Amino acid sequence: MKKNLLSVLILALLIVNIVMTAIMMVSVISTNGKTGELVTSIATVMNLELYDPSGNPTGSVPLSQTATYPLADRLMIQLKPTVDENGKSTGASMIIFYMSLAMNMEHKDYETMGSAEKLAGLEIEIKDAVASVVQNYTEQECRDNLDGQIRAEILSAIQAMFQSDFIYRISISDVIYQ
Repeated sequence: MKKNLLSVLILALLIVNIVMTAIMMVSVISTNGKTGELVTSIATVMNLELYDPSGNPTGSVPLSQTATYPLADRLMIQLKPTVDENGKSTGASMIIFYMSLAMNMEHKDYETMGSAEKLAGLEIEIKDAVASVVQNYTEQECRDNLDGQIRAEILSAIQAMFQSDFIYRISISDVIYQ
């Protein structure tokens, strides 16, 4: 009788142990998922980029394999009007900057689309792609995000226009707001 009672007690403790382990696993898995989401949202808010938006790991194209094409003129783009707390528009600002394209000379599309003559012929379309992205932002949004999110969107728009990622980085310089 004592052997059976002891076996039942061990079985009951075993079942309790399995239930408690299952409960702990469920709580740890959900907490782990929430922690991952928190880290992702913090990195997004802080605008941390662990990789290049073009999909290339940062620094994957050596400088010796990079060709640069500077756009001939400054880009002057009218920004979205700022609206104050009363709902009144405070007017639209302008952003003026120089931009250049960094291209991977080893990419298969560079031979057909990366020549200076080809890019000079498409410069109006490139400027239009840039303007279509930048004009959706206010001056303050540009000041805050030009080096991060907006630059990534511009690069994506240019890559979509060429349907290729041989242009892997853009450089923006001499930014003036008016």
